[in-house]
Amino acid sequence: MDKILLMLQLQAQLNDATNGEKWTKGVTKNGKEINWKRCIYMECAEMIDSFSWKHWKSIHQEPDWENLQIEVIDVWHFIMSLAIENYSQTLRGQIEDLAINISSLESFAAIDTNNELFGSQRDIIKKVEDIMLAVLSHDELDLDALVTDFFDLALMSGLDLETLYRLYVGKNILNQFRQDNGYKDGSYIKVWDGEEDNVVMKRIWEENGDIKPDTLYKEMTKLYLALTKS
Repeated sequence: MDKILLMLQLQAQLNDATNGEKWTKGVTKNGKEINWKRCIYMECAEMIDSFSWKHWKSIHQEPDWENLQIEVIDVWHFIMSLAIENYSQTLRGQIEDLAINISSLESFAAIDTNNELFGSQRDIIKKVEDIMLAVLSHDELDLDALVTDFFDLALMSGLDLETLYRLYVGKNILNQFRQDNGYKDGSYIKVWDGEEDNVVMKRIWEENGDIKPDTLYKEMTKLYLALTKS
């Protein structure tokens, strides 16, 4: 449960910093509507492009498993945000209550084990589309079913709780870094010497097993400064 709670807390902090402290009411500090469900299904559509699903193009191309995992983490950001918003608006409880509920799901027991296996392209795409259908529906949100589908997807994508946690923390730090370096006004450079910043972050994380989040931020700062000064 500790890792789930920490991820939820980090997501709430990121949303507070990015959108203002009233984001759980569905609006940013600038008065712009927030739609977490739309964020989820748009990211899911991008996730499907990790596979050569087009029958008329690149039919022999291998799946991009690394990109798939990064997209899974992006979806997790939005599912956690939706869950926190839902608990706030329906008065179901605080973040701690949400963490307890998520940790009690049967699917959590499955993801809380080591996993390096991948599902088939067909099964993964079907699971992604199940998530899309859930957030596109106009029926009342079944949050437990949505989180269960997400954990199933994470397992199919070769992730477990530990790798989900590490990649999430890394992406959370990267998102903070982006916000601090001009992401909103469009001045941020997303491709660093031919590599997307997601890939750079993941490599730093993997090459330094004991690296702390603040150290990861500092390492990215060094690389970014070298990029912008060159």
